[in-house]
Amino acid sequence: MKPKSNLTTLCYIEREGKYLMMHRVKKEHDINKDKWVGIGGHFEENESPEECLLREVREETGLVLDRFRMRGIITFISDRWQTEYMFLYTADQFHGELHGCDEGTLEWVAKQAVYGLPLWEGDKIFFRLLEEERPCFSLKLKYEGERLAEKVLDGCKLESWHI
Repeated sequence: MKPKSNLTTLCYIEREGKYLMMHRVKKEHDINKDKWVGIGGHFEENESPEECLLREVREETGLVLDRFRMRGIITFISDRWQTEYMFLYTADQFHGELHGCDEGTLEWVAKQAVYGLPLWEGDKIFFRLLEEERPCFSLKLKYEGERLAEKVLDGCKLESWHI
């Protein structure tokens, strides 16, 4: 069996001031266990970021995206797993019937409520960048365990970042 790609996509689907979020509670050995994340996953062989995005959203939610845009690229570095490069998207037009997912529970969450959920600390940074309508950005997040040890936005180290 081939190892999983270290290229991933993540999408925050928007509707009426809410994001579609997944509470990762169903898989036992999950680095995102008990965290709230967007919709996405690992690239399959020969997929483009957009092909991966559309496939993962359809598989995990039953929805088909009609309009989406790439918002940034996140580089995750950790002392616990391989470096991951994630293509971050938002989508605001879609069709289909929402269905359950075997990776977690899907729920529409008010954008203002997201910061109160159990998230990775770095996710709060890219939520703020999405809120600010920051043009396509590059964010490097280095974790030591679950502690965010370093954050670099568009090549500049962020010494302080207040959420």
